[in-house]
Amino acid sequence: MGAGHGHRLHFHGHSPVHRAPAHLKVLALLGFMLVVVATPREAYAFFALELAVLLGVIALSRVPLTYLLPRMVVEAPFAVFAVLMPFIAHGPRTEVLGLTVSETGLAAGVALLVKGSIGVLASLTLAATTEPQDLLQGLQRLRMPDLVVQIMGFMIRYLDVVTDELARMMTALRSRGCDPRSPRHWPVLARSLGALFIRSYERGERVHLAMLSRGYDGRLPTVEGR
Repeated sequence: MGAGHGHRLHFHGHSPVHRAPAHLKVLALLGFMLVVVATPREAYAFFALELAVLLGVIALSRVPLTYLLPRMVVEAPFAVFAVLMPFIAHGPRTEVLGLTVSETGLAAGVALLVKGSIGVLASLTLAATTEPQDLLQGLQRLRMPDLVVQIMGFMIRYLDVVTDELARMMTALRSRGCDPRSPRHWPVLARSLGALFIRSYERGERVHLAMLSRGYDGRLPTVEGR
């Protein structure tokens, strides 16, 4: 249901959260994240309250948690770092599940994991309830520099193109007996990624020349309004 409506992260719906102006949702996310980051790491009751507020917004948006949770895999690198913190930090030691860990590192790791999870879930909620074009217009209403908005617009527009081209390259490699997961085939994979980068760069050059030939002067009317 979420596919086919502008972007893979967007979940099509007509809830009050979907209908809210994009710039207000961006401001709400920014304010919410400032509160989350400023919350002391030992204040677990406040973390629970912030999570409850976020879950309430998700329930109001009618976006299923089964749609959002699998996409939180983007948090994996931060989760790994948070898990390692109790083992690499210094300070007083304590025992947890038979392992000796740093008390300071344990508190910091739990706080990082909690804050990161809440932040990622809040960001995914914004992406799921806001069309990319509406988000760009909202950023413009917040006076974000036009060049930054244009870069984000092109990134959104061509991300699927590049990922589809990468998928075709991986299919071609596998059909020739190359396993991208095998270390002995990583040189071939590296050359393929290099070729993809060059193709993407050349595509960007062609798009820029096409824009100049059509009178591009640094502003995109299609981004500013419909």
